[in-house]
Amino acid sequence: MISTIVIVGGGQAGAQAADTLRREGFAGRVLLVCEEPLLPYQRPPLSKKYLSGELAADRLPFRHRPFYDEHRIELKLGARAVSLDPRARRVELAGGEALAYDRLLLCLGAAARRLTCPGAELAGVHYLRSLADVTAIQAAIKAARRVVIIGGGYIGLETAATCRQMGCEVTVLELADRVLNRVAAPVVSQFFEHEHRAKGIEINCNARVIRLEGSDSVQRVMCADGSEIRADVVIVGVGAAANSALASEAGLACENGIIVDEYCRTQDEAIFAAGDCTNHPSPRFGRRVRIESVDNAFEQAKTAALNLLDRNVTHDRVPWFWSDQFDCKLLIAGLAQDFDQQILRGDPASRSFSVCYLKGGELIAVEAINHSKDYMAARKLIAERTHMCPAKISDATLPLKEAV
Repeated sequence: MISTIVIVGGGQAGAQAADTLRREGFAGRVLLVCEEPLLPYQRPPLSKKYLSGELAADRLPFRHRPFYDEHRIELKLGARAVSLDPRARRVELAGGEALAYDRLLLCLGAAARRLTCPGAELAGVHYLRSLADVTAIQAAIKAARRVVIIGGGYIGLETAATCRQMGCEVTVLELADRVLNRVAAPVVSQFFEHEHRAKGIEINCNARVIRLEGSDSVQRVMCADGSEIRADVVIVGVGAAANSALASEAGLACENGIIVDEYCRTQDEAIFAAGDCTNHPSPRFGRRVRIESVDNAFEQAKTAALNLLDRNVTHDRVPWFWSDQFDCKLLIAGLAQDFDQQILRGDPASRSFSVCYLKGGELIAVEAINHSKDYMAARKLIAERTHMCPAKISDATLPLKEAV
């Protein structure tokens, strides 16, 4: 009999799992362990409307305190899980408290990758992962004029756009030869580079940061080519790594995340995992993946909650992602990897276009810029493993759903 379920992690996955357990009628004890001393909250607005001040802090929580009280979800706020004993089925918290469980769900998320170059520990160097991070950045840029963003991925470009809208001088330094190098087609990278430059942001690609310099706080960013960029504030967005130490130290298999099966179960029958921290099989794409997205955290947490209750539901969703930069929305469906065709739909100069990816004629991913119709059609077409006609795809006057 399952009487107690402990969820470690108060992000999107942890909050959703607790909600799902109650919606599915679980009447036992549910404990939600949150490392931050805050109610579980949304993270996507942190680099956008919350950073700019357009969104108030009280709009960030998924649910307010009465919801947790009414649904008998016990919150352990400001509580860090430091060790896990699978045999004894216990989780120990930093303060010494031990929580016994019948089933355990790990929703540990991911942590920002840190700079390792000299000067990385100087004051004025920030990461953007939590509400506390943004509060520190907001305070810093009130008195700052020059902001340097290290990293040209989603977080880097979203933060650059927001800082520019707040009146800062912004420079983006990207190690690769183009921004969004790992997540988007070259034409999409070129489009966003143009949009940012048109707003006055300087973008330097092939820029390898070798050290940060300054006396009391950061003042300069030095690159391998000898260039020097003045900086009052540095914001680092160079990716994230799965938080899997708690699991690996307990003997659970981990490799680029916590290894789980299609039911979100680890090698221990009583321990499940969901969200950014997991390395899970994708039946749709035929390989293991680790996906950092709100949608995956939400959907995988729902599946994990059902399987905590022995429902035997597989997690097999078409992943999707989005990014808002200035007045442009990038929507991505699927995974653009191992493709053999890349087809442009529409004219980037129109500021509304898409890129479609095929493998053996089958649509596997779409990147849509200010083109929600293509994105919505793509989600259904990818899920149904639809084979498409390349010539019809390239005809932007034809609805994507008809390009078969």
